[in-house]
Amino acid sequence: MYKHILIPTDGSPLSQKAALHGIALAKSVGAKVTAFFAAPPATPIEKAASRYLDLIGRAAEKAGVRFEGLHVTNDYPADAILVMAKKKRCDIIVMATHGEGGLRGVFIGSVTQKVLNQSRIPVLVLR
Repeated sequence: MYKHILIPTDGSPLSQKAALHGIALAKSVGAKVTAFFAAPPATPIEKAASRYLDLIGRAAEKAGVRFEGLHVTNDYPADAILVMAKKKRCDIIVMATHGEGGLRGVFIGSVTQKVLNQSRIPVLVLR
């Protein structure tokens, strides 16, 4: 079914929970996982990426799932996620949403919403 799962993370507890779900999915279907972190240039990205991606990497290793961790600097994380999914030929994206609802969600939008609107592959969203 799925051969390559992209798991974007922002390092939040909800994002880590989604990552564990993505790893479980990968294990169940024999897929590999690419964990991905995108942050604006002002972010100390090496330190943050190492911390966030290492957590996912350890969980993938424990589950026996092939893993790759990647990070980029980008002012537009949703665009970076979509580009990486295409570049790595992923066939599903597994990510969390923080569930901004009401007017705030309409006006601010979210990375998850943008990925959902623009992705050409399935997106599994966890809350």
